[in-house]
Amino acid sequence: MQTMFTLVVIVQVLAALTIIGLVLLQHGKGADMGASFGSGASGSLFGATGSSNFLSKSTGVAAAVFFASTLALAYIGANRGAPSVGVMDNLPAVKTAPAGASAPAASAPVAPATSAPASAAGQANQIPK
Repeated sequence: MQTMFTLVVIVQVLAALTIIGLVLLQHGKGADMGASFGSGASGSLFGATGSSNFLSKSTGVAAAVFFASTLALAYIGANRGAPSVGVMDNLPAVKTAPAGASAPAASAPVAPATSAPASAAGQANQIPK
């Protein structure tokens, strides 16, 4: 399933890059006015009007491939099963003492001695201004 996901992502990226390239190659609607005064694409590879039709159809095909790959990614993402191993499953086990037993004195945490009143104890860890 992971290889199918990777393959669909590659197809989607290629389709997106193709769409970007084809849109940048197309002429705007105002380009036809310039063609009549001699600066147009009459000597282009596809002829004066052939490029717009070919590029428009190619852009439509690339957009259809992009949308299909987007739907495939949504389907694959929705039908993924639950992960078999989570992040917390890889942590080492922590041994805890039973509820009635007391911990050894060497491992017991020592509370720091404070001389501040109880109302200022909550502000002891704040950075002074």
